[in-house]
Amino acid sequence: MAAAVAAAVALKFDGKTVVVTGSGTGIGQAIAKRFAEAGANIVIMGRRKEPLDQTAQILNDIIKKAGSKGRVATFPGVDVSDEEGINSMFEGVKAQFGKVDIIVNNAGVSGPVKTFTNASVKEFRECVAIHLTGTFWTAASGLKAMEKGGKVITISTFFSEENRYEQRPYRFRTPYTASQGAKNRLAECLAWELAERGIRSIATNPGPVHSDRIYKTVYPKAAAEFLRVGGYPGLSPTEIEVVTAKALPYLGDADDVVAKACRDAATEIATKRGKSDEETIKALSATVAGALAKMQEIAEKIQGNTSKMIVDGEFLSQDEVAEMVMSLSDERMSKLINGRVIPNDRVFYPVKPIVGTGVDILPGSELKGKVIVLTTTSSAPKDIDRVKKVASIAQVAGAKMVIVLYKNPADEAHFKEFHSHAIDFMSEDAVRRIFNTARTHFGQVDAVVHFTGDYDYNAAFSAMPRKQWDALVENYVYMPGMIVKEAVIAMAPAGALEEPARFKGTKGTIVIVGPDAPVGKKISGLLRARADVFRGALRPYTATVNQELGDVLGSNIKLHLVLAGNSEGAEPNADRLHSSILSLAAGAALKKNEAIFYVDEARA
Repeated sequence: MAAAVAAAVALKFDGKTVVVTGSGTGIGQAIAKRFAEAGANIVIMGRRKEPLDQTAQILNDIIKKAGSKGRVATFPGVDVSDEEGINSMFEGVKAQFGKVDIIVNNAGVSGPVKTFTNASVKEFRECVAIHLTGTFWTAASGLKAMEKGGKVITISTFFSEENRYEQRPYRFRTPYTASQGAKNRLAECLAWELAERGIRSIATNPGPVHSDRIYKTVYPKAAAEFLRVGGYPGLSPTEIEVVTAKALPYLGDADDVVAKACRDAATEIATKRGKSDEETIKALSATVAGALAKMQEIAEKIQGNTSKMIVDGEFLSQDEVAEMVMSLSDERMSKLINGRVIPNDRVFYPVKPIVGTGVDILPGSELKGKVIVLTTTSSAPKDIDRVKKVASIAQVAGAKMVIVLYKNPADEAHFKEFHSHAIDFMSEDAVRRIFNTARTHFGQVDAVVHFTGDYDYNAAFSAMPRKQWDALVENYVYMPGMIVKEAVIAMAPAGALEEPARFKGTKGTIVIVGPDAPVGKKISGLLRARADVFRGALRPYTATVNQELGDVLGSNIKLHLVLAGNSEGAEPNADRLHSSILSLAAGAALKKNEAIFYVDEARA
């Protein structure tokens, strides 16, 4: 009798079908193994076939040992950001198992581990596509195969989570933090949308986890970026990038392997210098080896500092994260915490409070002579009017104005009294050209103000077509990221990308005016949750950019985020909004910690 009870407890997910993304290795594999031990059918998927085949063998052995009826289905070559690939996978899962009971959104990549000014557009987009769009589409597509009692568990990161007046930055990880912040808010939103269907959505931030991604990628690359920015004797910043690409991946390997990698890096550097004789290569090899050792030293310091923020000094193991996901998937537990982001990281990560409710209003004379570029991706009458009003006030105050609109030349008719352009904000070349044009015709750019406009808060994310989602990500993640990056580059002297020391002391302000809060007498929790998804992307992005600008690059350029509307559903106060935006553009908060402003939450 006791044995039968024990078996029933052990196989508590018997008959359930669990889809785990990114499950060929690491945390995903650990989660899949834990569910296999509990009797579930396991669906594993990922981009590479070999690790999935190996994982499938491990899972089948576990199922056999557990004595369950569980089965394993493998879907290799599936990228979570691939619309058709994910759709096809869930069709196959439904045909094989009838339905999906649990989806674990685990797939992720490190993304670029470097200052945002130095990350390519391609790297930025790939990171967001996997972490944010992959999470969204896996959930949205998988819901078609779910019934009452289903659960969506999303694994995020503790670095992007926020408290009332705080927002955690994560230096060198801007696309990652923007994605994770939006993921947390998306998980909350899905819980509201799916409540009537009896499907639950929970997110968890496990914090630092023992994994190759941290030890072999994130920490070493962060260390390399510190060295690229701070400098290393005998190597230029671009040469340190060669060391990062050629030698860093072999850190921790056998001595002869590391030595060869150092020589390969030294040979490339010597060739580019135009002096590739044996003596030069030998000397450079020693320099490269020294730089590599310094990177390892910094990486170990980063790890040690992070450990000190944990009460017992221990990172979680992958098995402990798997246990956490199992607990969140439990029927009773999921009911208790539905719609929450569970901070399981245990990390005490002190940060400066950067959220404010009011801006010190400066006199209009502070704008005189400043070159201000106003950009917007919205053609909505409300947003056109808002941009035009801000531009008019600034122009009267003596500022030199450039208006940049998104694609639609017809919008220029609203700005005949200004210097205006219509461009594609998704084109890096187009955005860089427009800032160069502004600088050539009007002088050094002092401030950039970007208006994102709003989106339809009545549209359900859980039923949203992929094309509509992609447009939202472009507008609220990709394009603000592009504009901020190119604005900072335009404010810095030529050559700053190659020599980051040139960013030191640079001046300027950038203001993102994000989507407004919902307006109305009775705002439901559902509408608030939808409105916060992309506001939730912009907040950690702002915090991370400012940390990199100030603490890493030593720049005096600052990024501000303004979020209009308030928690009571009142219409934004137009005069307060306009004066707040222009005061920030004039430098009102350059010397303050606050960077994120809820201007309509201030007391009148």
